Amino acid sequence: MSLTIDTIDRVLLDNWQRDFPLVPRPFAAIAERMDLCQEDVLGRLAELMAIGAVSRVGATCRPGTAGASTLAAVAAPEWRIDEIAALIGGEPGVNHSYLRENRWNIWFVVTGPDRAHIDATLGRIRAFTKLEVLDLPLVRAFNVDLGFALDGTGRVPPAREHVDAGVLEPGDRPIIQALSTGLALVPRPFAELGRALGRSEADVLERVKALAAAGILSRIGVIVRHRALGWRSNAMVVWETNEADTGRVGPALTAVPGVTLCYQRRPAPGAWPYTLYCMIHARSRGEAMAVLERASREVGLQDTPHRVLFSIRCFKQTGALVAATEGAAA
Repeated sequence: MSLTIDTIDRVLLDNWQRDFPLVPRPFAAIAERMDLCQEDVLGRLAELMAIGAVSRVGATCRPGTAGASTLAAVAAPEWRIDEIAALIGGEPGVNHSYLRENRWNIWFVVTGPDRAHIDATLGRIRAFTKLEVLDLPLVRAFNVDLGFALDGTGRVPPAREHVDAGVLEPGDRPIIQALSTGLALVPRPFAELGRALGRSEADVLERVKALAAAGILSRIGVIVRHRALGWRSNAMVVWETNEADTGRVGPALTAVPGVTLCYQRRPAPGAWPYTLYCMIHARSRGEAMAVLERASREVGLQDTPHRVLFSIRCFKQTGALVAATEGAAA
């Protein structure tokens, strides 16, 4: 069942999934733009979080910049799905976990400060579940910004081409982790964050601006739970493409309305040959398949071997883990 929200809430969600004001009083700045008062904005966001429409107000970190990540999957027997999903979700570095329609049925993203942390997490999951684990590291991101329009147009912002990971400083990881966990819903959230980290508000804001400008923070704003808002027919589509085709069609896929994510991953020889991935978020299965048909036709993938894996259940959806001593928010 989808949540019902009013027009003002919808504008708040649609307009502030990115470009969050990087000023001392960001919620007051949003309120001024919406002709509301700051208390109304804070109250609405708190309520949207309480009902499950919003995960957090914070940031997403571009994969491969401040930390490491991989997409993984296991083939869980039907009678063990809940048990194995709970074991996988109990790992702090697992930030997304879904049941999908495939023999490889539990899919999850593992994050951490470095690849050694990823390997240790996957090793524990193998040991706990006694199952083979697909490990599908990211090769190239064409678009990893899930902040799409909720008005049914499927509009996604243009993908950023260049990211400057060189601006990352030693003290940035705790800031990134805090933003992945979520800002406090208070009038001066960056001052609150600074107090928690022993830094000034001005210092925190300066670093957040630098990380956003460099593309390390891919998005700062309201992180929406799309399934709760009616986008429940979500499909991961995977194609078996060669390197040349992947480089050609990947950017083209990101321009198709309804395609919300697109990236290249390393295959698992003998088990999973697929290299090009995209996500389609839709309100019905028919709508999702129509997007897939249009995307395949427009970028020339009609005859390319592929699979469509619809999500059935969401087990976990949190911010990424980039600092080993910190967890991600629920």
